[in-house]
Amino acid sequence: MNHLFELIRARMPARDTRCLETETGAVLSYGDVLDRSGQYANALVRLGVSPGDRVAVQVEKSPEAMLLYLACVRAGAVFLPLNPAYALREVEYFLKDAEPALVVCTPARRQDIEGTADAGTRVETLGQSGDGSLAERAGAELSGFMDRPRAADDLAAILYTSGTTGRSKGAMLTHDNLASNALALVDHWRFTRDDVLIHALPIFHTHGLFVACHVTLFAGASMLFFSRFDSAQIIRAFERATAMMGVPTFYVRLLTDPKLASARLGHMRLFVSGSAPLLPETFNAWRERTGHAILERYGMTETNMNTSNPYEGERVPGTVGMPLPGVELRIAEPATGELLAVEEIGMIEVRGPNVFKGYWRMPEKTAEEFRPDGFFITGDLGKIDSRGYVHIVGRGKDLIISGGFNIYPKEVESEIDLLPGVAESTVIGLPHPDFGEGVTAVVVRRDSAALDETAIILGLEDRLARYKQPKRVLFVEELPRNTMGKVQKSVLRQLYADLYLAPSA
Repeated sequence: MNHLFELIRARMPARDTRCLETETGAVLSYGDVLDRSGQYANALVRLGVSPGDRVAVQVEKSPEAMLLYLACVRAGAVFLPLNPAYALREVEYFLKDAEPALVVCTPARRQDIEGTADAGTRVETLGQSGDGSLAERAGAELSGFMDRPRAADDLAAILYTSGTTGRSKGAMLTHDNLASNALALVDHWRFTRDDVLIHALPIFHTHGLFVACHVTLFAGASMLFFSRFDSAQIIRAFERATAMMGVPTFYVRLLTDPKLASARLGHMRLFVSGSAPLLPETFNAWRERTGHAILERYGMTETNMNTSNPYEGERVPGTVGMPLPGVELRIAEPATGELLAVEEIGMIEVRGPNVFKGYWRMPEKTAEEFRPDGFFITGDLGKIDSRGYVHIVGRGKDLIISGGFNIYPKEVESEIDLLPGVAESTVIGLPHPDFGEGVTAVVVRRDSAALDETAIILGLEDRLARYKQPKRVLFVEELPRNTMGKVQKSVLRQLYADLYLAPSA
């Protein structure tokens, strides 16, 4: 039995039921998904892919790319999705580390990948419109496929972390990691066969590939499958959809679109946000404009989803809700692992069937990231309040130690964001000759706001302890973000590394 795909297959509705529709109107039924993923699986086997082999995929988002993922699961291969924006040098690292048996790339990149991949590694292509050598191979195959046996603990995917604190690590996700999380989310978010999900996320990432696609497939629901986010398309899709999963940037952009005022939201029952913190301001503005409270949740590459605000009950802005069924979460002192009390800030640790198997070929690093009792040390700082809601304060690596005091950036950011004229902010620690690290704010002004460094510093005087207040405030047009909308503090730390070390500091 193929653990993951057997669970998907068992929950599929009738073959002629719609599974996916693209912005061009192309439709895939559940029967098409079975048949075409079977063709791709047969093509993979004919190319020499065996159970346990890695298949690296760097292609644009398309229905064919999703079918290829399912084919890898069925063939027992380990799916390795790569961001299409990765430069060739970055791809070279992943290929050398994972040693895939097959690399699938866009037709335009084939020559570059063939020059980068190790000798003997097969390279095939898959285009966004369903063209490419692999698509041609699959088209010549039979649709029937005998799914390769895979146990719950066998690997289904390897997802590489961003590598902001060192070289990228491959998180090994098993069939049961993915299946257990999907089942929990379907139940917690009340997904049924009647749901139509707006899918405008990338599918090289946990959020778009495993959360959005798996929840849809496990519920026997359907997707409106967009190749990218476009606010006008999304607003039109509200008329036909029941749910949307997005990143905070989606909601911010939709709020600035005047067409939102006339959007027909009668069908919509759920808006989910994740992958980056959702500002309470955005939460409140969305509720005021649409009447819907966004459901924020918390997950990561190594664990999929850990917590969620309730489907029924209060969704509290600035929090990520409570642990999902089957997931244990605790707050511990980072250095000692000592458990902390309610409202105390510390390291978030989780344990459950969703937690990954370890880092690919990095047993020492894997051992470092787990407590003896099996809890995974997430690297995220947070607290649990008196009502049981989890609050994310920041990444452990973002903790600022200035003059011997611990400063949590989110606390400072929250106060800055309340000041008139501030659109958004982020707070980083930079090397400082006297304090070790200097608290530094990077701020985006609202349009036409007359705001300067002095105004920010004066505005925080009565809001924060002196040691938490920024020593400098820098202004930028926009904060650097990755493809999932997370602010890239590492970019800012590198850009301004010498701010306090220069002679004029």
